Amino acid sequence: MNNTRFATAIHIMTLLAESPQEWLTSEWMAGSININPVIVRKEIGVLKEAGLIISRQGKVGGSQLSKSADLISISDIYLAVKNTEVLGKKNNNPNPVCAVGREINTHLNNLFSETDQLVLQFLGNKSLKEFSEQFK
Repeated sequence: MNNTRFATAIHIMTLLAESPQEWLTSEWMAGSININPVIVRKEIGVLKEAGLIISRQGKVGGSQLSKSADLISISDIYLAVKNTEVLGKKNNNPNPVCAVGREINTHLNNLFSETDQLVLQFLGNKSLKEFSEQFK
């Protein structure tokens, strides 16, 4: 991934895991991440849609984890915000006359798929609780 979405999402999730009984605001989390609260709210929406957090609005609003941090894997977070392949994008129009160009995307599809599965397996073996315990 060539952006900070995963880093932002895992930062949000770690903050929520550290304070499971509190309703944390996007403004407060944005202060920890040092980014605009609008970006935090956008990722909260994505994480909420993935079923990883719950939110409430109003004066006593904020967000919490939807379930215990030991039941959330890092791969759950990764899948919620993933928008590109681990290895990036393929070339859209390789030369079909070239022996390599003609078949490169077929072989890249296999390589990308295998790499993505390895990443998901690795991240799936780590819980949010395990990750967040590094900060105690």
